[in-house]
Formats: sequence, structure tokens, C-alpha cells
Amino acid sequence: MAATRGKSFVGRFGVHLAVLIFVVIWTIPTLGILVSSLRDKDQIIASGWWNSFASSSQTEAGRLPAASAQTQKDGKYVIEGNVFGDGAKRAISAFGTKAAAPTQYKAGTAADLGDGVSLQVNADGTFVLSSPKAFEGDRGQRVYYASSAPPKFTTENYENVLLSQGIGRSFMNSLTVTIPATVIPILIAAFAAYALAWMRFPGRALLIAVIIGLLVVPLQMSLIPLLKLYNGVGTFFGVPSKTYLGIWLAHTGFGLPFAIYLLRSYIAGLPREIMESARIDGASDFEIFVKIVLPLSFPVLASFAIFQFLWVWNDLLVAMVFLGTAPDQIVLTAQLNALLGSRGGNWEILTTSAFITIIVPLIVFFSLQRYFVRGLLAGSVKGG
Repeated sequence: MAATRGKSFVGRFGVHLAVLIFVVIWTIPTLGILVSSLRDKDQIIASGWWNSFASSSQTEAGRLPAASAQTQKDGKYVIEGNVFGDGAKRAISAFGTKAAAPTQYKAGTAADLGDGVSLQVNADGTFVLSSPKAFEGDRGQRVYYASSAPPKFTTENYENVLLSQGIGRSFMNSLTVTIPATVIPILIAAFAAYALAWMRFPGRALLIAVIIGLLVVPLQMSLIPLLKLYNGVGTFFGVPSKTYLGIWLAHTGFGLPFAIYLLRSYIAGLPREIMESARIDGASDFEIFVKIVLPLSFPVLASFAIFQFLWVWNDLLVAMVFLGTAPDQIVLTAQLNALLGSRGGNWEILTTSAFITIIVPLIVFFSLQRYFVRGLLAGSVKGG
């Protein structure tokens, strides 16, 4: 008995440990995207997100003012200023005048550049370049320096993305596509699943087999024929090809086989006694479906809603084919893909856009996750 309990404990511990590892693996990248989206652009380039709460160090290059900025002091020609200009101030630890040795001199010390020319760069960025002879030329002295900046977090990235990069509009377009494309297949599949589970009619078994067969049909194989069919019907009725209606119908068609299969498995497992009692009381199939089956089937409906919402929200291929990239129709994934191509070096834009993309699915999942496992166990109890 003790040995059995010991094995049970070890088994549970192993399962919990595995779940914890998977949670950590999935959480760390999400946390990294969130932290990076709130960081300053320069700090994202200088260090990884795991160093976001520490001062970031980087080596920068600049050019001092030209000879026209010189003044005379104590018999010497002097050029003064701040290497940071009007930008954000940072602390300089070392500087140099050659790319091969950017930290040759400590901040606050005077570097001898030859011919009596000296350069001093202080920790606050102020510099003094002096020479016994007048400076000449239109280009100033090149200078390199190692600087460090305290952690800086900002919401400017979100303001820029939502207002300037078109993400706000594409966010609403994605909601316009996703919500109907999630609700419509649930409504259709719920009726079909009840009929296949509790109603007897000729060809029922064949229809179930066809639905199961459709589960293995690749989306890519049916995409173009479906588009041609939709365009043909649309031309006949005078409906444009790139419309929200088209993508709603496409996602409904692609999601229905799995929806019907999942819902039918769950509904078939509901107690037969409940159905028979309702029929004895004179309830019709529609009343049984609305008043009994739907309330009892909420876990599986929520589970499929999560699957369908995540699939449609993250979809790029179907959206590009059926909706296009017009500014008033482009979805969030397509907009993010465009940003990735045109703004590949702007990590603050990409990380912010990526987090905006995943925040809605996270909210949906955590709102319905308590029904998720119960819905996935659909059909584990034999019935129907």
C-alpha cells in the first residue's frame, strides 16, 4: 500500500514538474516581448531584456563641431560643447579618437592628439578640444566613447505603434474578422452536432464519416478552389471579391469539421435520461437543444471558441487571400508582417506590435481556460 502511494506521489510530482517546465518555457518569451516593448530604443539595441533593470553600456561614435565653432582662450584655440548635443544625457566612462581603441582614455583626462592638440571628455559628456594653432577644415574631430544609461521604460512605443504605424486600425480589422468567424461556426456546428448525436435519419453515419475525413484535408489544398467558387458566386450576385463576408465564410468552412466533431463527441456523452425525460414532458428537439443541450455544452463551446479564436486571430494566409492588404481591411498579422519587412531594425516597433498581437488571445484564453480541459475531454463518457 505504501509502495503504491509512493509511486502515485512520484507520478504526480513528475506531471507537475513537466507542466511547470512547459509554463516557464512559454512564459519567458512572452515576458521578454513585454519588457522589450516598454524599453527605450537605444537600450534595446545595447542590451538584452534580461538586463533591462540594470544600467546599459554601449560604445558610441560622434563628431565634434567643425573649425567654425572655435574660440580663443588664454592664447589657445578651443572648441567646447557636449558630445550628446541636445539628446539624452548619459554617463561616459572612457573615450578615444580611434575606432580600434574607443576607450583608450578615461573620462575626465586630457588626451594628447599630437602637435599640442589635446582633447578632454568628461563623464557628463562635456568636452574641450584645444590647440595652439587655429583649427581648419569643415569636419570636426572624430570621437568614440563608452557610455552607460540608467534603466528607462516608456509607453512611447505603444503610442507610436497604435497611432502612427497603422496597428490600431489593423487591430480593429482583426477583431472584425475574428469575432464573427468564431461565432458563426459555433452556431452552425452546435445544431449539426446535436442532430448527429441525438437524431436518427438516413445517411447519418456516412455524414459523420465525411466530416471526420474533412479534418485531414489541408487548408492550402482547398484554399484556391474555395476562392474561385466564392469569386464565381460573388460575380453572379454582384458581390466584390475582397470583403469581410468572404473571409467569414472561409474561416467558417475551415473550422466547421473540427467544430462539429468536437461538439458532437461531447453532446453524445450527455445523459440519455435527460433527453428522454424532456421528450416525455413534450419538449421538441429545438427546445431540448436550446434549454438543455446548450447550457450543458458550454465547456466544449468555450474550448472550441478558444481554438477558433486563436486560429483566426493568428491567421495570415487566409486573410491575405480573401481580404488583401488595403489599409481599411488589412489584419494585424499582415500589418506586423509588413512592419517586419520594412522596419526590420526597429526592434521597439516589432516587440510592441508583437505584444499587442498576443495580448487579446491571452485574455481570451485565461478568461475561458477553466472550461478548456473539460471541453477537451469531450466524448470520454460513452453516450448517444
